[in-house]
Amino acid sequence: MSVQAPAVAADLTERNRKANIVAFAILVALIAIAPFVAYPFFIMQALCFALFACAFNLLIGYVNLLSLGHAMFLGIASYVCAHAAKVWGLEPVTAIALGALASAVLGLVTGALAIRSSGIYFAMITVAFSQMVYFFCVEAPFTHGEDGIQAVPQGKALGLFDLSNLWILYVFVAVVFLFGFLAIQRIVNSPFGEILKAIRENEPRVISLGYRATLYKLAAFTLSAAFAGLAGATKAIVAQNASLTDVAFAMSGEVVLMTLVGGMGTFYGPVLGALIVVTMQNYLAQFGEWVTVIQGVVFVACVLAFRRGIVGELAARARVSL
Repeated sequence: MSVQAPAVAADLTERNRKANIVAFAILVALIAIAPFVAYPFFIMQALCFALFACAFNLLIGYVNLLSLGHAMFLGIASYVCAHAAKVWGLEPVTAIALGALASAVLGLVTGALAIRSSGIYFAMITVAFSQMVYFFCVEAPFTHGEDGIQAVPQGKALGLFDLSNLWILYVFVAVVFLFGFLAIQRIVNSPFGEILKAIRENEPRVISLGYRATLYKLAAFTLSAAFAGLAGATKAIVAQNASLTDVAFAMSGEVVLMTLVGGMGTFYGPVLGALIVVTMQNYLAQFGEWVTVIQGVVFVACVLAFRRGIVGELAARARVSL
């Protein structure tokens, strides 16, 4: 048995590696094909929300911390990026980096206070911070209140690539998404990520082994905020605006829906979940307020049919980790 166990573990690791290579190849292929079969702007929006969902999944899926105010990171980065591009005249890459940095700083500050609690108390504290950020965005002069920041210039990335060209913009957004996706995947598969998973499974035992679990959770919270900010800042360049919708509580609810429908604790689940939710919002807009009801029905159906999310359930049946 002792000889067979390492062999079984090695075989499982090899299966997971091959499955992830195939899944990533399919993802890249779909991103390349998508603008030829669907409206490119729709796909770019979906990619931004997919990155947002992946950032949220880093926190809830691998540290078991439920943030119900994650929209504050998406929204504040959107505003900072839009302001930097329109008022300060910064080129897109610098403006996006500044937006992600603003979210990381906000994540560090709010996380330092929020992670002192756990469970529902942690979730409620994130909601409180999110509402504070929302009212800040309503009142702050640079956000222009309910009007938001409009006509954000797309400019030239690094002074070379003109993002006003739809196809160049699409490639740019795809590169940003893949960078964020692969970075999150690398974090989860690193020794740091293994400790995060251990905290998720048994935090007291991790503490007993000498790890400072609080610092690891704070680092995960800050990283999640930074990647959410990267998604929000990119979205501001794509949509050429920043509005209160990005920072509203409803957006925090939507990212929870995306993650749970796709599969919490999986790499590809949040991507699929984001695509499903954004597709429903886009193609069911004609039903007005009924879109929310339809989303609720789909969510309930997915929870009943796929207890681990769509990708989570498929991965479990195939006995691989995605």
